[in-house]
Amino acid sequence: YNVTKHIYDFLRDDIIIGIHAHNDSDLAVANSIAAVEGGAKHIQGTINGYGERCGNTNLCSVIPVLQLKKNFDIIGEKLSLLTFAANSVAEIANVAMKENQPFVGRSAFTHKAGIHASGIAKNAKTYEHIAPETVGNERKILVSDQAGATAIKEKLSHLQFIENLGNDDVTKVLERLKKLEWQGYAFEGADASFELLIMDILNKKPNLFEILGFRIIGDTITATDEINTEASVKIKVENDIIHTVSEGEGPVNALDRALKKALTPKFPSVLNFKLDDFKVRILNSKAGTAAKVRVNIETTDGFSRWDTVGVSENIIEASYIAIVDSLMYGLILSSKEAENA
Repeated sequence: YNVTKHIYDFLRDDIIIGIHAHNDSDLAVANSIAAVEGGAKHIQGTINGYGERCGNTNLCSVIPVLQLKKNFDIIGEKLSLLTFAANSVAEIANVAMKENQPFVGRSAFTHKAGIHASGIAKNAKTYEHIAPETVGNERKILVSDQAGATAIKEKLSHLQFIENLGNDDVTKVLERLKKLEWQGYAFEGADASFELLIMDILNKKPNLFEILGFRIIGDTITATDEINTEASVKIKVENDIIHTVSEGEGPVNALDRALKKALTPKFPSVLNFKLDDFKVRILNSKAGTAAKVRVNIETTDGFSRWDTVGVSENIIEASYIAIVDSLMYGLILSSKEAENA
């Protein structure tokens, strides 16, 4: 029973019916689509479904459903800007995007299992309801030591900075993956670290900077009961040795600031890099405080996002590995964007 159609049939033809749905029952999008099928010509909603309580109708789902599934011309070719718009609004609102959000989420077109990757390689329609680029998104193939050659090849074909990889290269990648994942690494959510790994395996990783050492110091300020954290780093950029010191809100923040301070004179674009997410996972809890940890970092420059990973028994070292990868990848990305500008 379609309430909208009942109302539409009851009213005069020149009356325009609209719908304003909230997502309290997780049905806002479904109800809005049903309303259009019943004759409604006006839908109220928000980008990413932002709103009070459980949110409002998510226009990032309604627009592509109407245009791609129901053959309405809503925004034409501009539909390819939908993912960019969703991420831009999330950035302005300072709200993390839901990775599993349909159409525009980072996981919307992500595949892991070997059979999925094989199916995608043969016919993408077997596992994807639309082409990801239609809404400005992209396909992601997750890799692990259990991934088959097909999954690895598919993943490698989508690298930004590496091309023309042969079967021997795939074998090298699988061998290195097995060693690193035995140590606790996981590249399923660290595409940037994965691509840097490939560049390193093929000896194509640019030597933009070299870390010669770092030190973290924490002092308790008795008067205020606060802990003052200071990080010092020594890096080599070309033939210059740079030594910088910076304070921060904890060791990771202090280290991040010190590294950016050292790199800024040569690479001013690092000032645009913002640590957007920081996750720590204990890998062997039975080891207690000596347990190995895996740190995942998400970084953004306001336009692009990239993920890196670091593993160590020392949480500061694991963070350091992920931060260095983050800075390196961001600088490579910035240089490529500058070349294409």
